[in-house]
Amino acid sequence: MEDSTRVAFVSLGCAKNTVDSEKMLGQLAEAGCLITADVSDADIVVINTCGFLQAARLEADGLIREAVEAKARGHLKRIVVAGCLVQRDKEQILDRIEGIDAIVGVNNRDDIVRAVLGSGQREPGPGADIFLCDYHPFTQLDTARLRITPRHYAYLRISEGCDQKCTFCTIPAIRGRMHCKPPGVILDEARELASDGAVEINLIGQDTTSYGLGADVFDGGLAGLLRRLDRVDGIEWIRLMYAYPSVLSDEIVDAIAECEKVCNYIDLPLQHISDRVLKAMGRRIDRAATERLLRRIRERLPDVTVRTTLIAGFPGETDEDFKELKEFIREYRFAALGVFPYSMEPDTPAGRMDKQIPEGVKQQRVEELMLAQQEIAFELAQQQVSKRFEVLVDEKVGKDMARGRHEGQAPDVDSATYIEGCRARPGQFVRVQCVGREEYDLVAKPARVR
Repeated sequence: MEDSTRVAFVSLGCAKNTVDSEKMLGQLAEAGCLITADVSDADIVVINTCGFLQAARLEADGLIREAVEAKARGHLKRIVVAGCLVQRDKEQILDRIEGIDAIVGVNNRDDIVRAVLGSGQREPGPGADIFLCDYHPFTQLDTARLRITPRHYAYLRISEGCDQKCTFCTIPAIRGRMHCKPPGVILDEARELASDGAVEINLIGQDTTSYGLGADVFDGGLAGLLRRLDRVDGIEWIRLMYAYPSVLSDEIVDAIAECEKVCNYIDLPLQHISDRVLKAMGRRIDRAATERLLRRIRERLPDVTVRTTLIAGFPGETDEDFKELKEFIREYRFAALGVFPYSMEPDTPAGRMDKQIPEGVKQQRVEELMLAQQEIAFELAQQQVSKRFEVLVDEKVGKDMARGRHEGQAPDVDSATYIEGCRARPGQFVRVQCVGREEYDLVAKPARVR
């Protein structure tokens, strides 16, 4: 490969996939590749796929086929497909889509340069280069990334894999058992991100609240890690994502309350509230325990933003189950909430269950839940008017307008705060006063920049 080889990189899926993409981009750049955001300007394209749900797989297949067509027209020389879809489907993806030159599974992320170079693990001859090994029990390091998020915020993965056994989820089959990075490694990565300009780090993993439990035991668990991260110079905000309700302990809630830099925010996917559906989902928690948890959180963190996600149309979900879920949303008034229609995954226990819900019914239930949440979100946004709070500027959206987030707004998934008359740069904090709202988003004016 010549130094002038141009590589386009397409990153699909969740924040955990974003970290994988950033690590692979760093390795490619270090190997001398020129990275371009324009596939039409590239010699080689790498597509880092998501394989979690059917919709994500269809999206990935479509982009791969587009790349194959571009290569047939002479616009690309090589196509490399990586990520969860590869790990899930393995060589079957080569049978399904002809024209792929290399596949890279999630456990072979560090082979990306060899995959792009064309030095694979198949005997010489026609066919794709294959970098695909079975799960092995270690967590890969995420240092030396070429980040694709804005410079001022970053995702910091603290663990890989999952030991929860939700009946609808394919993640354990793709990413394996849960293994955690040692605290020292995480602290080093946090310092590296801070030195690269990140003032906000968002902690991610398939189940962040089980950090330091199970196979990899670390004193203090997640609570101890939060307290150590709170002392890292240069970091201003630390945000907890992907918390699992049955293991969100009082110690973790106390750490959020007591650590100055930890945001008053918890991403807590509940999935459902009906005891019958929760049991079928294998969630290891019931309604009563969920309600006790939410009460403890709100008593200890009165101003907390709790974000949750729900699944509508799980197999066997009755009208009564759905009604209970909708009433629960109205009762607990979450600041942020997302709803997904159940996706039938054939290799999961839920995919083999009887009483699958028709797609039309699932979509109708999603719409009803989101309409209920919309009313709540609009009311909560209106209550912010006249209040003062700090906003981290994400981008300029005009000469005197900026888009940012307060600590209750996570990147990529939540609403935003638009600041009128703002001259602050991305990555700066602005003290603002809220003067209105536009649907889910807030509108504010600056009071002070720090």
